[in-house]
Amino acid sequence: MRTTRRWGAAVAAGLAAGLLLAACASSSEDGAGEPAAAAEGLTPVRLQLQWLTQAQFAGYYAAQEQGYYADEGLDVEILPSGGDIVPQDALAQGEVDYAIAWVPKVLGSIEQGAGITHVAQVFERSATLQVAFADSGIDSVGDLSGKTVGSWGYGNEWELFAGLNKSGVADFQLVTQAFDMLGLLNGDIDAAQAMTYNEYAQLLETVDPDTGELYTPEDFTVIDWNDEGTAMLQDAIWADAERLESDSDYQDTTVKFLKASLKGWAYARDHAQEAADAVTAAGSTLGTSHQLWMTNEVNKLIWPSTSGGIGLLDESAWERTVELALQTRNETGASIISAAPPASAFTTEYVTKALAELEAEGVDVVGTGFTPLDVTLAEGGS
Repeated sequence: MRTTRRWGAAVAAGLAAGLLLAACASSSEDGAGEPAAAAEGLTPVRLQLQWLTQAQFAGYYAAQEQGYYADEGLDVEILPSGGDIVPQDALAQGEVDYAIAWVPKVLGSIEQGAGITHVAQVFERSATLQVAFADSGIDSVGDLSGKTVGSWGYGNEWELFAGLNKSGVADFQLVTQAFDMLGLLNGDIDAAQAMTYNEYAQLLETVDPDTGELYTPEDFTVIDWNDEGTAMLQDAIWADAERLESDSDYQDTTVKFLKASLKGWAYARDHAQEAADAVTAAGSTLGTSHQLWMTNEVNKLIWPSTSGGIGLLDESAWERTVELALQTRNETGASIISAAPPASAFTTEYVTKALAELEAEGVDVVGTGFTPLDVTLAEGGS
């Protein structure tokens, strides 16, 4: 059996300091929280991310750095979050023009009255994993029975519960997990939640005290919700439903914003290192190898597009997410939503127009020939 590891307070403090630095860097862009003055002749646009500045959002930073937004007549301000901001709430309250958020989370907000509309599905595949040590005996969802299972909460837990429900696992201990992997490394959690592009990399850039070398994928077992059939749609672009209905300028801006953003993601696909560097230049404190890993893993969630083009919603995937949102029960017996969302919850009108313009300009919006990089992580992600 693997010896339980107790990672020192210095390690925990270092990770916490890194998160704090990232949060500070993210929140300092606009000291008073007011919109920055738009460049002369450009339409000001505020985009609310759902987390800190990192390569999860590489396409938007690439679009900004490469001038794609300016080419469309837009002056886009990218606003990071840090857990204290709910992106769909900021959008519904009129604080921003567009927001990035996971579909199941927003379905719950729409049911509570948020007037927002899904206008583009950027990530086709889920990035959420449940990770355990290879010698833990956890090789499947059923093996989570009787185990200590970590989750961040905040709406990130629904794929986990969908998988547990599907496998009939009810006997487990749910633990609120920090946004790191120390719970797993310390032996406090048997199976920890991780994103392919972030926390899983944290494991692989950590030294195994038994060997003195970095951990490898062979040291862990991974439960991938895509393989289990309980994956839900994640990063999507949301717009203000009322403005889409009544404001022709906003309708035009939406097409322009989507066109430039998706072009930015195509750039990140073809220039992963440059896109990672753009995120770092925007204020991210993540290490160089970690940032590139994240860009590469996020590209895998997008490319190749199987829906006809990046951002174009696969309605069968939407319907699956809605069904899981209706049926999945958490530890309290609650579900995400109690009724199907209204027809205004999504539209493909604007992304279809954006894709047509990109294709006319010769931009590859499908990425059939996409080949991911082989990224080597350094200790600590440096």
